[in-house]
This record gives sequence, C-alpha cells and structure tokens, in this order.
Amino acid sequence: MINIQKYVRAKSLEEAYTLNQKKKNRILAGMLWTRMESGNVPVAIDLCDLGLDKIEENEEEFSIGAMVTLRQLQMHESFENYCDGIVAKAVKDIIGVQFRNLATVGGSIWGRFGFSDVLTAFMALDTYVELYKGGVIPLEQFARMQYDRDLLVRVIVKKKPGVFSYQAMRVQKTDFPILTCGVSRMDGVCKAVIGARPGKAVCIHDDRHLLDGEVTEKKAEAFAEYVAEQVTTGSNMRGSAEYRTHLVKILTGRGVMELGGVRA
Repeated sequence: MINIQKYVRAKSLEEAYTLNQKKKNRILAGMLWTRMESGNVPVAIDLCDLGLDKIEENEEEFSIGAMVTLRQLQMHESFENYCDGIVAKAVKDIIGVQFRNLATVGGSIWGRFGFSDVLTAFMALDTYVELYKGGVIPLEQFARMQYDRDLLVRVIVKKKPGVFSYQAMRVQKTDFPILTCGVSRMDGVCKAVIGARPGKAVCIHDDRHLLDGEVTEKKAEAFAEYVAEQVTTGSNMRGSAEYRTHLVKILTGRGVMELGGVRA
C-alpha cells in the first residue's frame, strides 16, 4: 500500500512536469499497478483535467491522449478497423472490463513492462510517442530508453497502409502472457515484435527480405526462424527460455500467415 501525502490535480502540463522533477513524486494514471507497491509518495500528480482522455483522428494519424483508457481504445471502431483489430485483441484478456476501464494507454506505454500486450501491439504499428520535453519520437526508440522524469502526453499512430496481426500465449485467460507477438506489413516492409520474453518488447525487421512478394508457408517459416535467432528469451515461473524461443517461431509464423490472409 502506498501513502500519498499530497494530491494535486495539475492545471497544466508545465505544472505537472515541474512537480514530477522531484524523484519520489508520482504521476497518477490508472493506479492499478501502483496499488501493489508500498512506500510514501510526497506528491501524487493527476493529469485528469488536461484533456488527455480523447482519441482524435485526421487523414494522417490517430492521436491518443495519455489518459485514454484501454477500454476506450478497445471500443474505438475507426482505430480498430485501421489496425485490423490487433489492439482490441491485445487488450481483451487483460484482467477484465473493470480493469480496462481504469488502465490508461499512457501508463501502459510509459511503464514499458515486459509483460505488456499493449506495448507489443503498438510497436507493430507505425507508432510515435509525444513527450512534453522530449518531443515526438518513434515508440521503438522510446521502448529502449531509460526511465526519466519527462511526461508522456500522447501516443500517435500514423495511418500507414498495412496489414497487422497479433498473437499471444497464456496459461489461461486474464493471466500475464508467456509470450506476445505482433506482426505487420506496411508499404511492403515486414516486421515482428516479440514481448514477454520475459523482457520488454523488441522489434525485428525483415532486413533479409524473406517476406518479399506473396506470403507462403515456406517464407513464413524462414522469417519465423530468423526472428527466433534474433530474440533473446529468458526463464521465469511462466515458461523456460527454450519454450519461449519455440513460441517465437510458432506465433511469428502464425502472424505472418494471417498477413497473407490465412487465419491459423
């Protein structure tokens, strides 16, 4: 349990940023993982009054505020139509609807948790994050960065033409995943994103052009083998490194075949 000494509803991003520069102060999002922690928080900073709970769309992109909930995202028809429903598929087994009504996109992406279905799915898209001081950077770059005291303002998904697939393996529904896999082809270029390794998601691009042209089972197998060679896996209570490497091949292969219109 955490003990919050002072609660502040920030009136501006600048105020939130300034308060957040003190190491023990905390930005509040859904508070779902924070509840499992213990310790003192001198100042808890709430962003709920800053208008960051909206999904905006134009001809080029979707702009998703940091306070948008996973449930809002799951139910946003236009966004899910664009990305072939992979984000809705990624979040549908995250605990339950009540949880998804509280969990935020900003908290999920900022956390860069190894088990995050959300991070894997968004990395499969052409996604950027907007940081208050750091500006707009690719999500793939952000995922590799160390934690700092900046603010994540919104997540931006470019409407690059493409096809997308999402796969995950769990012991049972609502459990943390053993492995997650997002696969996409945009402008003819393919990539696979592997998460819950159990480390945070990593992106493997088809630098060898194994999937050029029409998708076939042979090409899918070759790319899946290549991805498995590039991804480092580890062991924990949910599975061994060897099992996860096996799953990398299986889930990547399935994802590639879905891109080609064959549903496993």
